[in-house]
Amino acid sequence: MSALQVILGLTRPADVALRMFFRDHPELGQQDRGFVAELTFTVLRHLRLLERLAGEAQPRRLALTALLQIGYSVRELSPLLTGGDEAWLVQARAADLAQLEPAVRLSLPDWLYDRLSALHNGTELLALAQALLQPAPLDLRVNTVTAKRDEVLAALERDGIGAAATRYSPVGVRLQGKPALQRHPLFLEGKVEVQDEASQLLAYLVAPKRREMVVDFCAGAGGKTLALGALMHSEGRLYAFDTAARRLANLKPRLRRSGLSNVHPQVIANASDVRVKRLTSKIDRVLVDVPCTGFGTLRRNPDLKWRQRAESVTELTAKQRAILEGAAGLIKPGGRLVYATCSLLREENEAIVEAFLRKRPDYTRLHCGEILLQQGIHLDTGEYFQVYPHVHAMDGFFAAVLQRAK
Repeated sequence: MSALQVILGLTRPADVALRMFFRDHPELGQQDRGFVAELTFTVLRHLRLLERLAGEAQPRRLALTALLQIGYSVRELSPLLTGGDEAWLVQARAADLAQLEPAVRLSLPDWLYDRLSALHNGTELLALAQALLQPAPLDLRVNTVTAKRDEVLAALERDGIGAAATRYSPVGVRLQGKPALQRHPLFLEGKVEVQDEASQLLAYLVAPKRREMVVDFCAGAGGKTLALGALMHSEGRLYAFDTAARRLANLKPRLRRSGLSNVHPQVIANASDVRVKRLTSKIDRVLVDVPCTGFGTLRRNPDLKWRQRAESVTELTAKQRAILEGAAGLIKPGGRLVYATCSLLREENEAIVEAFLRKRPDYTRLHCGEILLQQGIHLDTGEYFQVYPHVHAMDGFFAAVLQRAK
């Protein structure tokens, strides 16, 4: 309950808050931590529904109601009950969910439900929202600089870890369950990295070549940077830009494990930083995975739907436009610019690209499905790359591939 008390404050990302809670409670064993994490994220996923069923937002009530949701019976919970708990739990168990408002039943804020309703019909919206309430699978990207996917799958099988090749990514592995891999030789030797399949596919839209100059403009902890470097066979020059030194610091140990020698992390102040300006019109390919609402990743980060506000979208779209325009200045004639988000909202996706193209007639949009097919990836969502958990069994992602005229 104390973990929920901390995390429901929503003052920081849930995964960060949970790590800090575990750091402050070293007495918890691995099994206890797993249970606390599962219960916490169940509460966050279903928070609005649980508050309605529990009758209040008190952490203890939310936790008990969440345990009902994941399959415990009132009888099994009896050792935890006090006072009138059994009466309201029985009532919560018997509630007719079909009578609740859709946004409550699907545990979405009203404003987000309304925006998604405008983009998807009733059946499609229901399937999407229900998929976002499920835990995400754990995907790995095989580092082809040091390993092959068949070798990784064979090693996992030998160690009793269930795994299979991903459906679309040529270098992806999907695990069964959530095994701890931090101390596994495959991880320690840099042969695999944790990365969702959709995120892996962004590198194939950039499609960097050996000896090119490439920029990952919002590199963060560098997962996509490492994927790009592997496709470049560690040749050429790959810049990893980010405005947060803390995020880029997380790239350093991953870079050491990866075996890549062509990656150059650089902290920048903004899109107009001198480190950016000196590369004006010199770069072959740029990936711009901009800061966004992140609603495509709600399976992993359910707290986002409670931490973001409608006003956040307005602030983010202004930032997204500025970042895209700054990144576009790097592209040499004939070069490629890939704009990406893990958002489900049109304002952050198509609207940003369309506005950019109106301002920059020297750029044209390429067909994402055709680019993937050229690399043997049979996933065609049209001119834009748009994937969803309920359709493609991966995080919700959007991308547009833009080419500057020669």
